[in-house]
Amino acid sequence: MTAVTPKRFTIDEYHRLIELGFLKECDRIELIRGELIQMVSKGTPHTFSTTRLCRQLDRLLGDRAVVRCQEPIILPSDSEPEPDVAIARGDEADYLENHPYVEDILLVIEISDSTLVYDQTKKLEVYAEAEINNYWIVNLIASQLECYSQPYRDSQGEFSYLSKQVYLPNQSVEIPHFNAALLDLSRIFP
Repeated sequence: MTAVTPKRFTIDEYHRLIELGFLKECDRIELIRGELIQMVSKGTPHTFSTTRLCRQLDRLLGDRAVVRCQEPIILPSDSEPEPDVAIARGDEADYLENHPYVEDILLVIEISDSTLVYDQTKKLEVYAEAEINNYWIVNLIASQLECYSQPYRDSQGEFSYLSKQVYLPNQSVEIPHFNAALLDLSRIFP
């Protein structure tokens, strides 16, 4: 018997599938470690929180960074996730030729309800492996913000974060790399 091996895609092959029309925006697919992952539909609380969060971050950061909402970022290990929010260095024109790379990313945020376990495991591992220094999960189920920092690799080769801080909806949190930019969480949660 011959073992069956799934086909894994490089980022270039993934982009070629998009160019050829095999994948479309409406397909809601992202590339994670070479695999095409079907993203789930977003419910009303998720959409509400994403819209509010993007609006608040735009107001707080102005022209000091690019706030990308549900747009791809490029990571090593053949991954091109589409986080709900990514804050990148520079301005929009810097990403005309390509999506932001790891060195461009200041903060990645996932808003989670139906994808909570996936965001706390698989996505967390992918972001830690890529050495994304700041990863947040807006946990809509527990009504809390989970802030992960200090990516590391353990002795078994698994990737995670050394630090996890939890903030409640009645608190404010400082946005990494932007002194005195405080995000009022009461304006994010439904």
